[in-house]
Amino acid sequence: MDDLDHRNLGVKLKLWHLQEDAPGMVFWHPRGYALYRVLEDYVRGKMRRAGYAEVRTPQLLPQEFWGRSGHWDKFGEQMFRIDDGELAMALKPMSCPCHVQIFNKGLRSWRELPIRYAEFGACHRNEPSGSLHGIMRTRAFEQDDAHVFCREQEVEGEVASFIALLGEVYRELGFPDYEVALATRPAVRAGDDATWDWSEAKLGDAARQCGLVPHIHPGEGAFYGPKLEFALRDRLGRSWQCGTVQLDGVLPQRLEASYVAPDGSRARPLMIHHAIFGSLSRMIAILLEHHGGVLPFWLSPDQVAVAPISKDQAGYGAEVLAAFRDAGIRAVAYDGADTLSRRIVAAHEMSVPVMAIVGGREMRNGGVRLRERDGSQADVPLAEAVSRLQARARLRAHHGARNGPEPSAPGARPGTTKGSHTSGVRPLPRSEAD
Repeated sequence: MDDLDHRNLGVKLKLWHLQEDAPGMVFWHPRGYALYRVLEDYVRGKMRRAGYAEVRTPQLLPQEFWGRSGHWDKFGEQMFRIDDGELAMALKPMSCPCHVQIFNKGLRSWRELPIRYAEFGACHRNEPSGSLHGIMRTRAFEQDDAHVFCREQEVEGEVASFIALLGEVYRELGFPDYEVALATRPAVRAGDDATWDWSEAKLGDAARQCGLVPHIHPGEGAFYGPKLEFALRDRLGRSWQCGTVQLDGVLPQRLEASYVAPDGSRARPLMIHHAIFGSLSRMIAILLEHHGGVLPFWLSPDQVAVAPISKDQAGYGAEVLAAFRDAGIRAVAYDGADTLSRRIVAAHEMSVPVMAIVGGREMRNGGVRLRERDGSQADVPLAEAVSRLQARARLRAHHGARNGPEPSAPGARPGTTKGSHTSGVRPLPRSEAD
């Protein structure tokens, strides 16, 4: 296994661990969960600004419910089942039928549409043990699920808006290059050919409206509708299928979703399924391998390590630490008994991008010495150090999008890999239509 494989990086950087008696289940450590929440909150803010209302739905639902939605027939063998003797239940493998339940509560008018829901849904799938792969493919994962309920005339605009949002997110994460494919009708499907003709045309038109030319993947659509699949290309040239947009007229019918049309009749909404990542843990694994374990400043679980040179500066070091934390900067104390040089090495090994060193002179002057991973240093007042790092955090991944990954971790070899995935491999997606 390569040193820059996410399975090694996760342990080395103290982000998570997996264990044999809980296959496919991730134990997130404090540093790993900090990274997890940064990525989750980043997407949450994007979705909120795009007009999506965040919801939360149950993980455990009756088997009968999954039968009505059609998911039991398709996913039954991969669902974790619980039978309490009275009611057969199952853990959800995706959130989409649950969002229909929220839509169905109350009488909906065409004036309310489109209605947009988003959820970071905790999902479980009983994947075969041979298909599990670090945190890229697990049995428990969180899905960035989003759904739009709309009318036919709103489909193209909604899809185009989401494609634009998805492209913005990928660029800010350092993936300016991505490809899109249109997965068309499978042999076994619901709906007539006229509906499929219309749906495939709408998705293709929306992609082209955004300046994309989708490849065609014949027969790879979901049973209920076609989908657009978005594949990132990392710095090693490997392809990762992540995002998806799917058009669905079947699930609203099966779960009896409706709204009052302009003429007073009851009409069936269309449902658009969206995901930017598909799985947050899988996206974290991709980011780690893409950046060689050295994440951009805004994504780093620990952004700055505060290191007093000696115990005499411990009190001032605590003030510096508090100032950074109060400003929203993820700061950690490196104030142990080791020598300063050893603490610098320890922070470097944890891929902490910046050290704030405080000695007697810094304490007297009310400043800090900022030390970058490449060894460059600058003596600045504490207030200026805080404002500098705040501004740097706001840059998000524009650095990565323009100039590639930040300086690599020790041993990183840009352009080569012994990782488990090679260029052109399309690993199974974690979209809700799997």
